[in-house]
Amino acid sequence: MSAPAKEVRKGKGRRKEPVHYPFWFGGSASCFAACVTHPLDLIKVRLQTQQHHGPKRNMLQMFVHVASEHGLIGLYRGLSASLLRQLTYSTTRFGVYEELKDVFSTAKSAPSFLTLVAMASTSGLLGGIAGNPADVLNVRMQHDAALPISQRRNYKNAIDGLIRMTREEGFRSLWRGVWPNSMRAVLMTASQLASYDGFKRILLTHTLLEDNLTTHFTASFLAGFVATTICSPVDVIKTRVMSASESKGLPRLLADIYRTEGFRWMFKGWAPSFIRLGPHTIVTFLFLEQHKKIYRNLQGLEE
Repeated sequence: MSAPAKEVRKGKGRRKEPVHYPFWFGGSASCFAACVTHPLDLIKVRLQTQQHHGPKRNMLQMFVHVASEHGLIGLYRGLSASLLRQLTYSTTRFGVYEELKDVFSTAKSAPSFLTLVAMASTSGLLGGIAGNPADVLNVRMQHDAALPISQRRNYKNAIDGLIRMTREEGFRSLWRGVWPNSMRAVLMTASQLASYDGFKRILLTHTLLEDNLTTHFTASFLAGFVATTICSPVDVIKTRVMSASESKGLPRLLADIYRTEGFRWMFKGWAPSFIRLGPHTIVTFLFLEQHKKIYRNLQGLEE
């Protein structure tokens, strides 16, 4: 997101003030984006959790396998957990990030790129903690159909999953993988939101592009590429930890993965991650801009 535009109230004699958007806009926009990109997220999880000794499927083969085994509805397995995750994780990270940008922005200057990275990192840490229970559910529900029937958890929905996890595994199970997940959230938010702001600022300053759909698409695409590459190793670790039926320490988990897969594990599932994160980033920002536009119209505000 670009530095806050100075939008002011309409009407003669009214005091000009920056618009303060609702905190939940980022979470709402992310929920709409999740409905579009959930199948890609599911395929990414399946690729990251497929066993080393079993048959190896690429992204297209995994997509066909899931669709043929479980039908098209199988591609949306775990959607309720994904939406709950966006309502907690994305609402927190987008909301805090926008609040911090409002605090550190002035009428004459926008925050520097390093300041944006620091604000995004803080927002990502808080978002990762807030969204961890839903993230555990999201991974488990997407991975469930790939398990043997005797090992499947068969959560009915996100609420049922939260209740059963707490009852069967204890409250601490909701926070499994919270630190690798929070680390990923820091990297994701810093590389996605801060780089989007940075790329958009460069495009508007050094090219003939204006603040329109073309600029939003280009900046989102580049931000998605950066975020996917930086977050890939942590994303694989997070998925392995959350989908595991036994609890392993991080050093032991890394040693086991390296012993069986070598360094290739760091970018396992990179292609579906990028194919999912790119569209998700673009769609999120498009919906977010529409949220803001509608809000300005309803409140009688103008840029």
